[in-house]
Amino acid sequence: MIDKKIEAILNKFEVAHFEVAVVGGAVRDILQKKDVSDWDLATSAKPEEILKLFANKSFYNNRFGTVGIKVDGEVVEVTTYRKEQRYKDWRHPDVVVWGKSLDEDLARRDFTINAIALKLGARGQGSGVGKKQDIYTLVSIPNTLILVDPFDGQKDLKDKIIRTVGDPNKRFAEDALRLIRAVRLAITLGFEIEKNTRLAIIKNAKLIAKISGERVRDELFKIIDAENAYVGILLLCETGLLTHILPELDICFDVQQKSPKRHHIFDVGTHCVMSLKFCPSKKTIVRFATLLHDIGKAKVANVTEDGIRTFYNHEVVGGKQALVISTRFNFSKTAREKLFRLVRWHQFSVNENQTDKALRRFIRNVGLENVSDMMDLRVGDRLGGGLQQPESWRLKLFRKRLREVMVKPFTVADLKVDGHDVMKILGLGPGPKVGEVLKSLFEEVADDANKNNREYLLRRISQYKQLKRNSI
Repeated sequence: MIDKKIEAILNKFEVAHFEVAVVGGAVRDILQKKDVSDWDLATSAKPEEILKLFANKSFYNNRFGTVGIKVDGEVVEVTTYRKEQRYKDWRHPDVVVWGKSLDEDLARRDFTINAIALKLGARGQGSGVGKKQDIYTLVSIPNTLILVDPFDGQKDLKDKIIRTVGDPNKRFAEDALRLIRAVRLAITLGFEIEKNTRLAIIKNAKLIAKISGERVRDELFKIIDAENAYVGILLLCETGLLTHILPELDICFDVQQKSPKRHHIFDVGTHCVMSLKFCPSKKTIVRFATLLHDIGKAKVANVTEDGIRTFYNHEVVGGKQALVISTRFNFSKTAREKLFRLVRWHQFSVNENQTDKALRRFIRNVGLENVSDMMDLRVGDRLGGGLQQPESWRLKLFRKRLREVMVKPFTVADLKVDGHDVMKILGLGPGPKVGEVLKSLFEEVADDANKNNREYLLRRISQYKQLKRNSI
């Protein structure tokens, strides 16, 4: 149950006469009889003492007392006992004071289920279960480890409750990221948020705006990846967090879709959430795109004189919003491009009369690498809209036709001219401008394969020079 490399680290602290304990999620996993994937330790040793104890195997690059110890290609984080004072940035303490005891360290933690520790005691003196044996039965814990649970975390673990350590308003004011972390833990563990903790989340929801986009993104994506992610998004909405995290989605819950000649049975927000529920993809960005695919509807919603609700060009508007969101969350360039394409081009039509030319245009717009992901989004969209079947016969035929067209996909590399031709005729050096010209030629040829001959394309490059050189 206790990994051998962790035992070795614990023993080294013991020999050096320092207190040390397993803390955090690792203890929670042990109590729930789950495999531990992430070990965290707390100790009475100061950072410089830890570095000396694990010379050449440790590093320290922060001011919060956490030292990384490298073992077998992994990093085990060990943090000095501490107590914290004054939080001005809603995330990190302005003052970090080294604590004197494990109890003092546990008192600063976020939730009771994370404030349980397995402390290394003198050999032969540990009970292995501690005073809470009647609440939560522990098995196979070495008799040198003593269970320390000053805030009844075991009881909340057994009752499946997320509760803050002490005053929830104070805990969330210290670190506003805890607001969304409470939701994430509840969803990933299948727990309920305790009443007072939930009320405090609602009261302090606006504080989440104080946290950096990438921090919020990381917690949000853990919710997106959860098996019941849709419940997590609804909980973010109910607690008021969504309006500060994804306001573009939050307003969609007020946009109705029911009307004559439409199959939708949900408002736009609920439809997006249900689409996420039914999306078969395991890829985070694809699931996120599925959640966001219809957010543009809130900006373009209209009702005709016949009472029919319309959402013309919502995919264009939604694509632009997706780019704003990806910037806010500090996405990589690749992730930003993928999110945009999936949202921008999700409103594609399928019918039995589509030509190869139309299919190639679809592939070009979506991106060859995103075709399968777009199909997963469409399945989520259909089921999330109240339809009973994941695919219509037309969508099945569309998939089949796409596979046929993609056997030998047409790309820029298939043009009868290349970058050297462009540079020679236009007098350009290597760079993105050459790619822009090739892309323009490719789009023309993709619509008419007969134009893919060298003589024609060389003439087009010369014309491009004459007509568009100023834009180049």
